Amino acid sequence: MNGNAQQDRDGSAEEAAGAGGAPAYGTGAAPAERADTGGPAVEGVAPAAAVPEPVVLPAVPWRAVVVFVVLAFGLAWAACSPMWISGQGLQDPRFGLWTILMMYTPTVAALVAVFLVHRPRSVPRLLGLWPLRPRGRTIGFCLLALFGLCALPLLAILLGGALGLVQLDLQNLSGMAQSPILQSAQDVPLQLVLIISIAALPVNSLVSALATLGEEIGWRGWLLPNLRSLGTWPALLLSGVIWGVWHAPLILLGYNFGYTDLRGVGLMIVFCVFVGILLGWLRLRTATVWPCVLGHAAINSASSVSLMLLSASELKDVQALGMGSFLGIPGWILMAVVIVVLVLTGQLRKQVRAGVPTGAGVSGQ
Repeated sequence: MNGNAQQDRDGSAEEAAGAGGAPAYGTGAAPAERADTGGPAVEGVAPAAAVPEPVVLPAVPWRAVVVFVVLAFGLAWAACSPMWISGQGLQDPRFGLWTILMMYTPTVAALVAVFLVHRPRSVPRLLGLWPLRPRGRTIGFCLLALFGLCALPLLAILLGGALGLVQLDLQNLSGMAQSPILQSAQDVPLQLVLIISIAALPVNSLVSALATLGEEIGWRGWLLPNLRSLGTWPALLLSGVIWGVWHAPLILLGYNFGYTDLRGVGLMIVFCVFVGILLGWLRLRTATVWPCVLGHAAINSASSVSLMLLSASELKDVQALGMGSFLGIPGWILMAVVIVVLVLTGQLRKQVRAGVPTGAGVSGQ
């Protein structure tokens, strides 16, 4: 603990030295803790820069938030515009490229906000990129996000089958058999492919994290901390709603739910609010964005694998599939249960500062 504290003091001093004359917020201490450094040093009193920045910023920088949201939304529509202009929609052969570009638009918006609109003393600290101390806490929650959020989509598809929302085929795996890759390798047992696919989820999630990093730097890295002074729940809910609406360029093409109107956007908002609470908790609980990146990647990877458990006929009904999988009712139920557990155990009140041991944080509102 002493080593961590010394490193944090050193890191804070470096941040203060590099801040220059740029407008800053979250600059190292709560207002009551700041000291006037213009006069002579007082023996036994640590400089203000030695105090890590607070969990809750003094106020919401609304101008920066508006710039961030407008830019993230505008760039998302720009990234998806080739699919709309060509008329091919989700069948566009470069669909993967456009979606990857879209996923990095929140990062671009966040960088514009921090460097051109409202600059913090330490950009990496505000975005949750650095420091990673205490390492045990960061690694532990990264593993929890990686494995825990891999399990939820798989459990959701099984719950969807139990509720009669989707039709499973656990014996023949006919949905998996429709894959063009597997049709060319008919000698490979489907059950073995399923086992390998599930076992490989953590590795595949690490690869997928290269894409989800683009979203998480913006949503949980920048937006959530900047809304945090509204209170924990308002910040989680509002950031989730904004995140859901941001998906509109894809959702209105029928992505995820099969609706090309506001019904699809509304369903996506509900889904993003639930997921945003879980990922937001990881962000506030660890003061770092990396568990969010891995958790988001785990959800994406496991959601794809969960489709292997469906019957072939079920894959044709996108609307039923959306509501009967992790995206819909089964996922909402499971996430609601997890959120209730977090609330009852007081986890949402445990919020920490970057580089500071868990006990040194502040309670959430």
